[in-house]
Amino acid sequence: MMHILTVATHGPACHEITRDLATWLAGIGAAQGVLTLMIRHTSASLLIQENADPEVQTDLLAWLERLAPPADHPSMGWITHRYEGPDDMPAHLKAVVLPTTLQIPVDRGRMMLGRWQGVYLVEHRHAPHDRQVVAMFAPQA
Repeated sequence: MMHILTVATHGPACHEITRDLATWLAGIGAAQGVLTLMIRHTSASLLIQENADPEVQTDLLAWLERLAPPADHPSMGWITHRYEGPDDMPAHLKAVVLPTTLQIPVDRGRMMLGRWQGVYLVEHRHAPHDRQVVAMFAPQA
């Protein structure tokens, strides 16, 4: 069973998609198995992270910005890929650090996430995008 979730983004942010995934799993009557997620882009990521305190996402985004600032930052003079703007190659670098696929166990139709965990699409680019996450549920045989 497969579903494509489209998420509209408007600049760097963590977009929680946990509820959308849970709704889809409930709608297909998921019982026990594995949920596999893959983002269909090379400048955004997926992440399981704390969803109780929004400062976690704020700090994560600030750390990613320090890790890979825009290509026009003096420390990034070594970047040669600049065709799509100063945020593009740093976005690819951030997507190398964070996962682009996730696997989540499902039991009785619910993702086996911890109490304070959520599933996020992490946008690394500044321009608006429609990002697609492929969700595939494989029931246990």
